Amino acid sequence: MNDTLFERLGGTQGIKKIVDDAIDTHMNNPAVNARFLPYKDDPERLAQIKQHSVDFFSAGSGGPVNYTGRDMPDAHKGMNISPAEYMYVIDDIFVALDKNSIDEETKKEVLSILWSLKGMIIAQ
Repeated sequence: MNDTLFERLGGTQGIKKIVDDAIDTHMNNPAVNARFLPYKDDPERLAQIKQHSVDFFSAGSGGPVNYTGRDMPDAHKGMNISPAEYMYVIDDIFVALDKNSIDEETKKEVLSILWSLKGMIIAQ
């Protein structure tokens, strides 16, 4: 594989679709939707969160994007996300990856990245 992870995820448009699908899945997942449903009433904030997510994953996967959002500990500070919630979110992301026909090797690389972020997000 010579393509970057960014390219294998479909570039900016592919990552945008994956983020949209993952957040839709979070909103329908009773284990985590309480954290996401309030954003339905604030579409500007939801759009901002989605854009930061697209930029974060684009930059982190080798794309030509400059992420200007907060770092993971600051972005999740005070949320007290549990290990179980984090696992549900990962599961939802994998639903989105499957929906977008992302191959197994690419999914393994995404999982590795998500796992590396765990300590920066859980119990902040």
